[in-house]
Amino acid sequence: MRPGAKPAVVYTTGLGAICPGCRRPVKDCACKDAKGKPARDGVVRVSRETAGRKGKGVSVITGLPLTPAELEGLAGELKRRCGSGGTVSEGRIEIQGDHRDALVAELTKRGYTVKRAGG
Repeated sequence: MRPGAKPAVVYTTGLGAICPGCRRPVKDCACKDAKGKPARDGVVRVSRETAGRKGKGVSVITGLPLTPAELEGLAGELKRRCGSGGTVSEGRIEIQGDHRDALVAELTKRGYTVKRAGG
């Protein structure tokens, strides 16, 4: 850090996490995501996560260009399609269980460009 320079703010109580690139709240980030990829490249990614869930996996859908209300509606339809529970948090849909193949097929049928991310 340069002499006299202020440290970068990474979290503030009122806004939450701050993007180091554009200095906006992460949910409103206009530059890149945590992995350095463009935040909105037009590709919907379907991956699987187990972190923080005691080994239980969830299918995670990111990159959908929808409003929070539209995300809620789509999440409900996808949960019914998979016969499973789930939630919407921080602009991503989480479906309980490993349903990546069914989700990729359903989102492709709805006209999205979809990639299966991760293993």
